[in-house]
Amino acid sequence: MRTLAVLGATGSIGASTLDVVARHPDKYRVGVLAAHRSVDALADLCASFRPELTVIADPDCEAQLRERLRRDGVACRVESGAEALIAAAAGAHCDTVVAAIVGAAGLESTLAAARAGKRLLLANKEAVVMAGALLADALAEGGGELLPLDSEHNAVFQCLPREHDDLAAAGVRRILLTASGGPFRGRKAADLAAITPEQACAHPNWRMGRKISVDSATLMNKGLEVIEAHHLFRAPAERIEVVVHPQSVVHSLVEYADGSVLGQFGNPDMRTAIAYALAWPQRIDAGVSALDLIKIARLDFEAPDLDTFRCLRLAYEALAAGGQATIVLNAANEEAVAAFLDGRLPFLAIAGTIEHCLGLARTEAASDLATVLDADLTARRHAQRMIATLSA
Repeated sequence: MRTLAVLGATGSIGASTLDVVARHPDKYRVGVLAAHRSVDALADLCASFRPELTVIADPDCEAQLRERLRRDGVACRVESGAEALIAAAAGAHCDTVVAAIVGAAGLESTLAAARAGKRLLLANKEAVVMAGALLADALAEGGGELLPLDSEHNAVFQCLPREHDDLAAAGVRRILLTASGGPFRGRKAADLAAITPEQACAHPNWRMGRKISVDSATLMNKGLEVIEAHHLFRAPAERIEVVVHPQSVVHSLVEYADGSVLGQFGNPDMRTAIAYALAWPQRIDAGVSALDLIKIARLDFEAPDLDTFRCLRLAYEALAAGGQATIVLNAANEEAVAAFLDGRLPFLAIAGTIEHCLGLARTEAASDLATVLDADLTARRHAQRMIATLSA
């Protein structure tokens, strides 16, 4: 039986993970639940799954969580803060860590889990974008394994041979990451000037959190996934392509030297990828309905519009630039998306803010965590100044 730590338990990935876990009480138990500051939602999960430890990242919420659990009669140790989160990811209460904290906030706990040799189920793509080389070193140090939870990278993982350290030797020609195109597929920049957060978060196929929904609307989510695929699969950027596929049925594909193209098909439900990662190399029921190809009837594919959706182009440029560019890309995007969701920045200014910050990125690589965090903080300050100028 595997014992899980679910970091980001109250988010969409956390909810889907716990749904799969609840279907297999003979295979999985929950040792740790962690969230940012959603006290009531976290307390409800503790009542349902009875972890040994729960961590609330915001220390100001710890007393409230303790009281709520005491009132509900839930015996569970409560801790708070960033250090507690890192210790929980590396500690004895779990052998498997679901890294589903959104953004840079999940980086240090992800690295801690890798160094501790956990089975790491990775949904936090930002950790790879910011510190892909450091994550690889941490996995090598700990001797654990990483299984991707992003539907696209999980699909690629399923389509690659078991040993894929050298893609060329395995006969891999290209990795094709599919993108739904988001809610604004087919529109031009002139149509997007007055977009609201509610419109940007109304994804046609997937139910996701607000930040990742906006990233999907700008295609930055796909840009981050290109960078992630580069690190996870040791693939050069020129072998990673994005294909817009509005039905979200083909979750990604791998093309081989003999002309074969293997794809992973399924309904747009994150539980498929989660169940695969939880049970790998076996497969278990995920609670996902069977794919009805007759009902779907058609599958469409098209090239992404890099002029309208500049964020995807910027991600490729950051990957090519090297140095600290991908750290800057991620930090500036997080700040710009937060400002857009708060009504302080127009939708189209997200890409402009990122491009401005990339122009200030340092060319030397970040060789340690302190340098990564410093580059992240510096980029956020640049982005905040740019946002203040644009919203003045």
